Amino acid sequence: MSTVNYSDKIPNNVNLSEDRTLQRALEGWQPNFVNWWDDVGPDGSTGYDVYLRTAVSVDPQGWAQFGHVKMRDYRWGIFLNPGDASREIHFGDHKGEKAWQDVPGEHRANLRRIIVTQGDTEPASVEQQRHLGLTAPSMYDLRNLYQINVEEGRHLWAMVYLLHKHFGRDGREEAEALLQRTSGDVDNPRILGAFNEKTPDWLAFFMFTYFTDRDGKFQLSALAESAFDPLARTTKFMLTEEAHHMFVGESGVSRVLTRTAAVMNELKTDDAQKVRAAGAIDLGTIQRYLNFHYSVTIDLFGADQSSNAAIFYSSGLKGRYEEGKRTDDHVLKGQTYKVLEVKDGQLVEKDVPMLNALNEVLRDDFIKDSVAGVNRWNKVLEKAGIPTRLTVPHKAFNRQIGALAGIKMSPDGRVVGEAEWAAKKSEWLPTPDDFAFVASLMGRVVDPGKFAGWIAPPVMGINRQPVDFEYVRFG
Repeated sequence: MSTVNYSDKIPNNVNLSEDRTLQRALEGWQPNFVNWWDDVGPDGSTGYDVYLRTAVSVDPQGWAQFGHVKMRDYRWGIFLNPGDASREIHFGDHKGEKAWQDVPGEHRANLRRIIVTQGDTEPASVEQQRHLGLTAPSMYDLRNLYQINVEEGRHLWAMVYLLHKHFGRDGREEAEALLQRTSGDVDNPRILGAFNEKTPDWLAFFMFTYFTDRDGKFQLSALAESAFDPLARTTKFMLTEEAHHMFVGESGVSRVLTRTAAVMNELKTDDAQKVRAAGAIDLGTIQRYLNFHYSVTIDLFGADQSSNAAIFYSSGLKGRYEEGKRTDDHVLKGQTYKVLEVKDGQLVEKDVPMLNALNEVLRDDFIKDSVAGVNRWNKVLEKAGIPTRLTVPHKAFNRQIGALAGIKMSPDGRVVGEAEWAAKKSEWLPTPDDFAFVASLMGRVVDPGKFAGWIAPPVMGINRQPVDFEYVRFG
């Protein structure tokens, strides 16, 4: 069992106290992190005692301890999965060699870029979700939001540790910059587009945690294969925490659908305006939110053909999702993969070298996983006797990155002209009216066991606690 040393100022299982220079550098970064949390972390939450889980080990049985804690005092720390001295690189040009404990000079710039890009997403989502606590639909949901926030903060620590430990002055400067960029800032935005979008309401939050945190799952899984062993061990542990974020999204949308279906059945109508008038979110609005968050998220995987993706794989820096379960040669030279392009106004497939298409491979794995969850949402509607089904739009819909960027595409996969796009866009993507309506529902409900009228209660509480448990104590 890999226990965490809580006697140190920074909880860790990496023997931080044995490296005084590194310890001092991270202890110097810590106050800046706390200042960032105070400035742009969860709004108005400083005095709250929140029922949070904290890592006490990275052992599967013992990595989470529950208790009320002030978020500002949360034991953020540095936790790596246990190492394996005999671990070998299992893909790319270095396949069969020993995994690296230090950064090889020739891969230094690329590894730093990968770590900084991953690190930048973590504080970004905290910033995006800053004001959501003020409109929480229940105390249960408020606690889940705060749990995600503190874990994104810890994931930032995970990347900052790697930058400080392995990248010298460059790493320290990058670690500072992670606290200087701000989501949506005109002059100094976050690196990736989806992390500069607003998360204006709880339906957006549930879609974000379902889709965009799922991108996190796939990116972290690919990095957990890395030949750079400290990165692989760090991201493996981060994946343990990421699962809860996706659960919050999937169960949140399910609960919204449960309530919507109940209202539709009570009123015996599928009329969107009547459903809205009864204080529930109509299925059309939910579908438009889904279309938006899904399309923004699949852009996060990058261009469909990428020389960087080929370099990262061949160099051993980043593998594929579940690399070890794949039955090919794990080198991929001479292999091909199908990607989409538009030719003469039609979508066509073409074969490209698989090494260059690895972003698309990861995107397709993500799509398969996302569709499975949307099918689970449809089971909620089916069970309630509602004939409507949610659908995932075509992967060329509303794309801003790669060969499909800017192509006008309907959700069902037809290339459309400017006129049809302009006419139908408000049926396909959330409108100002949708945002205004959802915003009108966002009143704060925080009495234990009480829930806003647009969402159903969960089936069970957190950590075997009752649904009406006092998850947040307001100081």
